[in-house]
Amino acid sequence: MTQGKTGAFFAALLVLIGLGIAVGGNNEPSSTTEKAPAANPALSVRVIQPSIRDIPIMLTANGSIAAWQEAIIGSEISELRLTAVNVQIGDTVKKGQVLAVFSDESVLADVAQSRAVLAEAEANLADARLNAERAKKVSASGALSIQQVNQYLTGEKTASAKVQLAKAQLDSQLLRLKYTRVLATDDGVISSRSATLGAVTAKGQELFRMIRQNRLEWRGEVTAAEMAQLKPGIAVTVDIPNVGSINGSLRSLAPTLDVQSRNGLVYVDLPGAALAGMRAGMFGQGKFALGSRPGLTVPQDALSLREGFSYVFRLAGQTGDRAKVNQVKVQLGRRIDDNLEVISGLNQEDRLVAAGASFLADGDTVRVVPQ
Repeated sequence: MTQGKTGAFFAALLVLIGLGIAVGGNNEPSSTTEKAPAANPALSVRVIQPSIRDIPIMLTANGSIAAWQEAIIGSEISELRLTAVNVQIGDTVKKGQVLAVFSDESVLADVAQSRAVLAEAEANLADARLNAERAKKVSASGALSIQQVNQYLTGEKTASAKVQLAKAQLDSQLLRLKYTRVLATDDGVISSRSATLGAVTAKGQELFRMIRQNRLEWRGEVTAAEMAQLKPGIAVTVDIPNVGSINGSLRSLAPTLDVQSRNGLVYVDLPGAALAGMRAGMFGQGKFALGSRPGLTVPQDALSLREGFSYVFRLAGQTGDRAKVNQVKVQLGRRIDDNLEVISGLNQEDRLVAAGASFLADGDTVRVVPQ
């Protein structure tokens, strides 16, 4: 009986010793210090800083290409039939080139008649002049009265006037003969043709239109405030969609503004525009170079467009090659090549993610790649 109690006592003691060891083990310090696992970087990035650059100041406007001057070539003679039309739309012509010809048979007949009238008038003048000279010689002898002498002198003047009239009529007919040939008034390109072979035209009727010297210009529309920034001689680049661009210079500004839109026209010379494939009526955008001004710029690749706003990611701190980034909203301005001006939101000392901003979120951890 005593031995059984003794065995139970030792068994209970062993259990208590075991529990004490277990509790004591929980109170002892751990042999190794546990560390929080590092956050996985969202992206490996390069770091850049905003730079100060001279950015061109550009003013843009829309407008159309037009002929510098368009000459209207019309008929200067009436009631004659067109017997030849020598040019078509798009033909390049030289000053004095024959564009069309009218029938000249009736005009030649009128010229011959005028020559005959002039010859008759000249013969009458010679006779009247001879009679006047004789009357002057015998007037002193009294053979002729003063009234008769005056008649001979008046006859000479009348005959001389008839000669002048006949000459004028002949010149008029010769001018009509000249007008039977329609000539180009300047070098240029035919832009319109209404002349029809066999048609009988009226005096002053339009036959052709010509772009003088094949010279084109761009006419842009600007506001009153924009016009105040412009002056003749400014360099302009005109871009025509799907055609190309061409450089020109501002020639003049309209002296008045449109009373409805309050906008005004500016006229830009475009040397060689026709050779570059430009045509009158094409629509394009003009860019006026107004100088330059320094500005803080970042590459376009560093920007992220979200919900209509532009953002960059700025490094908030760096430990080793790990850094957190903050999303920063920026206001953009002018563009130069692949860089954009930042008007507000950044300083030149800020360190930014160079590319891949669209894959990041505010507060992400990134791995910084050495330059």
